[in-house]
Amino acid sequence: MKKIITLIALVIAVTVSAQSQYEKGMNKAFDLWEQNKTKEAGQLFERISKAEKDKWLPPYYAATIEIIGSFGLKDEAVLKAKLNKAQGFLDAAKTLSPDNPEILTNQAFLNVAYMVFDGQKYGMTMSMKNSALYAKALKLAPKNPRVIMSKAEADMGAARFFGQPITPFCKDVKKAVEFAKEEKISEKFYPKFMFKRAEQILQKCEKS
Repeated sequence: MKKIITLIALVIAVTVSAQSQYEKGMNKAFDLWEQNKTKEAGQLFERISKAEKDKWLPPYYAATIEIIGSFGLKDEAVLKAKLNKAQGFLDAAKTLSPDNPEILTNQAFLNVAYMVFDGQKYGMTMSMKNSALYAKALKLAPKNPRVIMSKAEADMGAARFFGQPITPFCKDVKKAVEFAKEEKISEKFYPKFMFKRAEQILQKCEKS
């Protein structure tokens, strides 16, 4: 009996240690990100994803950093290399968590990066892909504020491109904010809603 109790205690200790190592690594990666050390943060998320093969969040955030870093690039070869790397992380996240609305939304974000780089070349194909992605994400999680917000921003971007008003989509941003206020997240490091971003968009809505 004593041996069994010792074994159980050892298993619990190992589990707690593993969790704390994961949490420690994730916290450090977020700290680096906040300090604008995006390269180091991305590398750390990548290392965590290789160590924690059952967790989708590390590759999700590694992809996010690569996608954000692609905006503003002028060289298409560099852009593609960066987004291909991000796609690899997203594919890994999808394998671990299929039909995940957060990952679907991040995939749409990656596609937007192509459209921003060259709307004439990528606009049509990527916008069609994003329509399907948002439709699937909203079907899975109709009250997910990040999905609603992301789609609203995409719709606004398309409206601006065609010289149309963005006001029809302002109500969706407001809806996303309301759902975000009610949202309860239990999983640690789960993506959070960007209230400041929503406020900035709503300010533009008021001016338009």
